[in-house]
Amino acid sequence: KDIGTLYLIFALIMLFIGGAMAMVIRAELFQPGLQFVDPQFFNSMTTVHALIMIFGAVMPAFTGLANWLIPMMIGAPDMALPRMNNFSFWILPFAFSLLLLTFFMDGGAPAGGWTLYPPFSWIQVDRQQAGHCIRHYPCRPVTALPSWYSPFT
Repeated sequence: KDIGTLYLIFALIMLFIGGAMAMVIRAELFQPGLQFVDPQFFNSMTTVHALIMIFGAVMPAFTGLANWLIPMMIGAPDMALPRMNNFSFWILPFAFSLLLLTFFMDGGAPAGGWTLYPPFSWIQVDRQQAGHCIRHYPCRPVTALPSWYSPFT
């Protein structure tokens, strides 16, 4: 249950970070024209906001709830393979710190929209942005695999 608590706390922190990004996005869209941020940063923030909310808030929250509920449902004291489950969690902060650090790197954060649709993500985009996103993106599924495997063993 401790690992489930870590997942839920991480999901809450990512929810607050994604919510702060949503507030900046909403403030920019409040009136037509340029108010607070330049268009490239706005596109980057929209992309990173989506990645954080989906892969940083929703998915870890479901994993945290599963880490809480599955042991209770089967009458076990804890999840099977707790070390692998713990390792799965500790990859998450590393992955999302890489994603958030792309705002401070040359070329900026990825700006392909919330779907990362290739025609949008490769048109007028600095190649470094795509490289930063590609380096972050594989970390997330790696964190999910041990969590998916451990309830079934």
